[in-house]
Amino acid sequence: MKFYNRTQELAELQRIRNLSFTDHSRMVVVTGRRRIGKTSLILKSVETTPTVYLFVGRKKEATLCSEFIPIISQSLQAFVPEEIQTFRSLFQYLMELATTRAFNLVIDEFQEFFNINESVYSDMQNIWDQYRNKSHINLILSGSVYSLMQKIFQNAKEPLFGRADNIIKLSAFNLSTLKEIMHDYRPDYSNDDLLAFYTYTGGVPKYVELFCDNNALSVDKMIKWMVRENSPFTDEGKNLLIEEFGKNYATYFSILSAVSGGIHTQPEIEAALGDTSIGGQIKRLIEDYNILIRQRPLLAKEGTQTVRYEIADNFIRFWFNYFDRNRSMIEIKNFAGLQALIKADYPTYSGKMLERYFKQQLAESFLYRDIGSWWEAKGNQNELDIVALKLEKKQAVAVEVKRQKKNFKPLLLAAKVEHLQHKILADYTIETLCLSLEDM
Repeated sequence: MKFYNRTQELAELQRIRNLSFTDHSRMVVVTGRRRIGKTSLILKSVETTPTVYLFVGRKKEATLCSEFIPIISQSLQAFVPEEIQTFRSLFQYLMELATTRAFNLVIDEFQEFFNINESVYSDMQNIWDQYRNKSHINLILSGSVYSLMQKIFQNAKEPLFGRADNIIKLSAFNLSTLKEIMHDYRPDYSNDDLLAFYTYTGGVPKYVELFCDNNALSVDKMIKWMVRENSPFTDEGKNLLIEEFGKNYATYFSILSAVSGGIHTQPEIEAALGDTSIGGQIKRLIEDYNILIRQRPLLAKEGTQTVRYEIADNFIRFWFNYFDRNRSMIEIKNFAGLQALIKADYPTYSGKMLERYFKQQLAESFLYRDIGSWWEAKGNQNELDIVALKLEKKQAVAVEVKRQKKNFKPLLLAAKVEHLQHKILADYTIETLCLSLEDM
């Protein structure tokens, strides 16, 4: 698949590279979940310029160094002493070399040094501080374990805190890019196909690439390709998250499974887990792992108890809902049965994802200052799918989301909006809309 989007990120990486080469060394950190395209972006940004790319595998430090030496030697056409056995010495050699020549140094899966030799970070800090202003190295550090990368660079107790000149957190493709890709690979796609593409990939580049490369771009073809023997999706959620959570992942998985199944409040989740206290785990899922998001009714105060939790990542939400929950069907290889279950659920499941799609669509229009849902603490008779506050003062939009417009009831929406206006938007002019598949 060709390289899509990332225009702003590329421009920023190239700006930093130019400063590194002409002024003095710079350090940039690229983070984001696995499969988000960090390595592709980095390599695109440094193409045509001298580059050393080092991948940190979980090996002995001396073994890694022996693998890195010929890569450095070949990439820079330079002599590297073969007796170097520590990354400290190797990094110092590279920083010294960069006093006489400019080049990019990319270290991928940088967080793995936690498992190899944690002192590498303080060693690098000392060497970086010593050589930064007299060398010309564009140092790009990348990692997929979000919690560890956050700890390395944003925890004040860590040696590399404050050393990064920029931290780029890579997100999934936006909606216009997903449409462009669908148009390139399946020009006759339907809006339902686009919704399925968004629902199953969440715009994560690797999943997008897999669907495109395997010509699975209709609703039915996507489901058949994902749900089959030896599918790369079967264990993807587990593989993604175990590295984040470590050995004690069971409680986190139970929380995510409950949330994906429609249990959204802390008391309900705790009840589903046998009255287990999970406040600490939920906090970490939000702040440390960036997997859960806390949702409050629009304009609710920060301390309100009216809170719902949602899984931020579309793919992880889908994986827990179908692959994790139906593990027994996968174990007995009943892929046809699981395909049928997902197809039967699709109208209901995709209806909820359509609401998420339109929230993102409104956000990407840059016409609003706040976008959310609204509901009351007790009951949901006055719940509104989307409420968006416009940039213009005292103007808002209230949206009902329906897969099919024929199911829309204007009078019911008007009654809900009147209640909303009475409760929190008394002096607002509120426009009402129904958004459906045809509005994608």
